Amino acid sequence: MRYDLDDLRLFLHIVTEGSITAGARRMHLSLPSASARVRSLEGQAGVALLIRGRRGVRPTPAGTTLARHARDVLAQTARLESAVASYTRSPTAPLTLLSGGSAMHRLVPRALVSFLRAHPDVDVTVSESRTPQTVRMLADGEADLGVVLDDETRDCGLHMEPLGDDSLVVIGQAGGILAGRTALTYSEVAEHPLVGLNADSSLRRWIEKHLVSHAPVVRYRTTVANLNVLVALAAAGVGLAVVPRPVIDPHQPLEVCELQDPWARRHHLLAWGDKDHAASTAVASLAEHLRHAAHFDPVSSNTHANPIDRRPRQDG
Repeated sequence: MRYDLDDLRLFLHIVTEGSITAGARRMHLSLPSASARVRSLEGQAGVALLIRGRRGVRPTPAGTTLARHARDVLAQTARLESAVASYTRSPTAPLTLLSGGSAMHRLVPRALVSFLRAHPDVDVTVSESRTPQTVRMLADGEADLGVVLDDETRDCGLHMEPLGDDSLVVIGQAGGILAGRTALTYSEVAEHPLVGLNADSSLRRWIEKHLVSHAPVVRYRTTVANLNVLVALAAAGVGLAVVPRPVIDPHQPLEVCELQDPWARRHHLLAWGDKDHAASTAVASLAEHLRHAAHFDPVSSNTHANPIDRRPRQDG
């Protein structure tokens, strides 16, 4: 029995999204085309893979098994391709990855560890960069890949795909003033003493940019330069903190509340431009490791199809 890799990627997207329509959108396919691919996959397997309902789809036991093994197959394929390509790639030409904010806290380090271990002949230069600068450098061909925020990439002309959730939440000491609360607005948060990042940080700038016309008076007990320190201060009861969800260790004793303001809902995108070697196997493999890291992060989002292989265009 032979399985098409794009069919496996499509099936993973459908399972992740709970919708054939959403899975088709991720693969840049029409709904009829995606549905036909799923039917063909089920025909090959000889068993139903999806349970279809009014609110979407969910995998059958066979579908769950297929999805689990499909993830392994796609990861192994990326490693195989990169291993072969490493013999033709100059060791003096490292890949350039740009990122910033919470992605540098967990997502990027996790992807780097797995990628560099799997590809000892490929080097990677990682630079911390805010989304506007990352967009410019990708557009100018000065970087290979970037992790950016969706709200700051409108009509930028880059190739992009969803990578994971980066929504803002409020955290405080376990059993403290947030206990029993599930969500609140920033204005409610500002009624309490806060701890925050320094004024020139991308997170502070993001918050203040969206509060220009109605910024509440905020008392910062202290400001720091590091998200780890910020989370530790909030956990110790020094003050409440607004942080991206991915920086929270799910095992750390904290009260976590949703931030209800619309601007608090953010997502990371994997972005790349039209650099000559953007379709190289090494870049594709690094992209694969980034979305694999996002999928297995307990507070991040989903796995996505290999963006560099298909090179679709999405303008913001």
